[in-house]
Amino acid sequence: MYKNLRSSIERKIPLTEEEWNFVVEKAEFVKLKKNEFLQIQDSSSSYEGFILKGTFKTYILNDNGTESVIFFSFENEWMCDLESFYHQKPTTYNIKAIEESEILVISKTNKALLFEQVPKLIKFHIIMVEKANIAIQQRLLDVLNKTSKQRYLEFIEKYSHKVDKINNRNLSSYLGVSHEFLSKIKKRC
Repeated sequence: MYKNLRSSIERKIPLTEEEWNFVVEKAEFVKLKKNEFLQIQDSSSSYEGFILKGTFKTYILNDNGTESVIFFSFENEWMCDLESFYHQKPTTYNIKAIEESEILVISKTNKALLFEQVPKLIKFHIIMVEKANIAIQQRLLDVLNKTSKQRYLEFIEKYSHKVDKINNRNLSSYLGVSHEFLSKIKKRC
């Protein structure tokens, strides 16, 4: 079950069996049904997670009750509400399973213990934070500089194996367009 997590870590840093056992000891397995939340906006519960199976959406609920989808996360990817996790602030985002999902989560406390027990995980942590910052920066640049059609085409190219898991409501929110406009984009492509 934890094989993909180990592979993800060991692509960047090697682990001994003892070090790996520390990681397994500190990770918690969570199984979520479709539409169950891993995290609720403005709560005090934040985790760093590695997705074993399934798909998640990270979004905010706006004052008018609409959703703004920020990210989708898929199998073998990490996800985290960075500010909440690292600075112990109320959560900024909702993180919801959009299909039956399995995830390994780690709390801030357990991550700190892991850094003490396996200091080389700090290097892996730095790589993860850099990757997350780049993804956030790229998402911002895409929203500011690309058309909805360009973002749609890039999304379906990058996630062709998962695009069928994302309904039109979520995809139009992610692209920042109406359902009707998304339908027009799909017809032209």
